[in-house]
Amino acid sequence: MIRETFEQARQNLELVLRSDYLAGVERAADLLAEAFHSGRKLLVFGNGGSAADAQHISGELVGRFLRERAGLPAIALAANPAVLTAWSNDYSFETVFARQIEALGVAGDVAWGISTSGNSPNVLRALETASRLGLRTIGLAGEGGGRMARWCEVLMAAPARETPRIQEIHLVSFHAICQFVEERLFERLSASCEESTAALTAV
Repeated sequence: MIRETFEQARQNLELVLRSDYLAGVERAADLLAEAFHSGRKLLVFGNGGSAADAQHISGELVGRFLRERAGLPAIALAANPAVLTAWSNDYSFETVFARQIEALGVAGDVAWGISTSGNSPNVLRALETASRLGLRTIGLAGEGGGRMARWCEVLMAAPARETPRIQEIHLVSFHAICQFVEERLFERLSASCEESTAALTAV
């Protein structure tokens, strides 16, 4: 059974390589890199395993992925239990992420929603709110994308139907995005530093 699980993961990743899914991953990585380069931040959110994935993404960006560098501004919206429980208790769990988008988001920031079904009500409300407020929107979902597609500037719909298999594709996807963003931004910064140093030396 364990070997079968690894075999299924391998087959799904091979399916990804033969699909147009990677184009969405590339667009999401470009969008996020440009937002960070412009001084914007990432707000990332989901429920359950997707909430854990959101915290994972935030940890990789604020901390580091593969290279030593400055931190990048990323906030996982499920990471503050006081906000989650206060708002859900007093108002609605369905709007718990949308409220934080209203409080923390500004136009040009990125709202990244994660839902394996693509239909989680609080993720949909947050993406709708983000779109209305002028944030860029990214969605990470399973096959078809669900209702999330309506509110996403970039949608990554993993070509799988079972939640564990979708989550395995999601993990590789956001690792690839983190690596791309890190290399894109900090190669660019290194090049700028080298150009500045060369100009000062010439003077």
